[in-house]
Amino acid sequence: MPFAFTGLLSVLPLNATALPPAPRSPVLLFAVLIQPVALLVAYLAGRFASHLVRRRAQISNSTATLTALIGLWAGFAGGAWLFNEDYLWAPRMLASAVVVAVIVVGITALVITRIQHEPPLDPIAEVARRGESERLELKSSARVNMHTGKRDDAMETVVAKTVAAFLNSRGGTLLLGGDDDGRLIGLAPDYATLRQPDADRFELFLRSLWRVRLGTNAAALPRLDFAPATDGAGEVCRVTVPPSPVPVYLKGPKGNGGTELWVRVGNSTQRLEVDDAISYVARRWPHEVRPSLRARVGAYLLYHRKRAAVPQVDTD
Repeated sequence: MPFAFTGLLSVLPLNATALPPAPRSPVLLFAVLIQPVALLVAYLAGRFASHLVRRRAQISNSTATLTALIGLWAGFAGGAWLFNEDYLWAPRMLASAVVVAVIVVGITALVITRIQHEPPLDPIAEVARRGESERLELKSSARVNMHTGKRDDAMETVVAKTVAAFLNSRGGTLLLGGDDDGRLIGLAPDYATLRQPDADRFELFLRSLWRVRLGTNAAALPRLDFAPATDGAGEVCRVTVPPSPVPVYLKGPKGNGGTELWVRVGNSTQRLEVDDAISYVARRWPHEVRPSLRARVGAYLLYHRKRAAVPQVDTD
């Protein structure tokens, strides 16, 4: 099978002793050179498909390129089945490969968006009327002690440990600005302690609190939304907390002191003692306590190295 680059290489002024005038394995050379070309075509097809479905789905460039590359292979295979062509980059072969790649990327983007789609939440007022449960907690305030009317760090600790407990359990909802009777009394006292009394500043306060007390990764997990208070002034805040993929430990004020593991037990938040915490983590996140292969090999080598270093005592 003739190749264009074979003739090109044959006319180059190459030293006969350095390289042969033509490749000894043109098919193998073609297979090597075609890889970056296929990758470029896959990248362009992926970008084009992402642009077509941008209003309905989002997909990263790397995912689009990899998916388009798979689509190219499928398209070439289909073209070889349908068309009688002598070489891979025939117009019909290339067209079928690109079309299949674009279709595959578009379908993949829609499927990913469907999987990642978050279901709509129930209205906050309806949630508040359900009352507290294993997966629902109502708090009147996140900063102000409602009995003294003053800011109280203990209220912030309650919010932090409740979120930690939901993260360490099956997830749940923390409703701030609602009392035990399910009334939405609002967060006006909390808003009054902020530089700018609005929802954006309140969310920044919560994220900062969780980052200090729970860690940066845990602080990014909860989802917040706000609604007007029907039985008071201002707004109420709903914190939707998913289960955490790793254990989340509560630190002391300003991130100092020891750490504690909090979980939900029924409709209450409880701290686990050390032995219970170890057992709970081992059951809930077994990968956290299972040593990695690298750690096992290191321990094995260290053990035998120490044994070899111990002098042998002659008992005779």
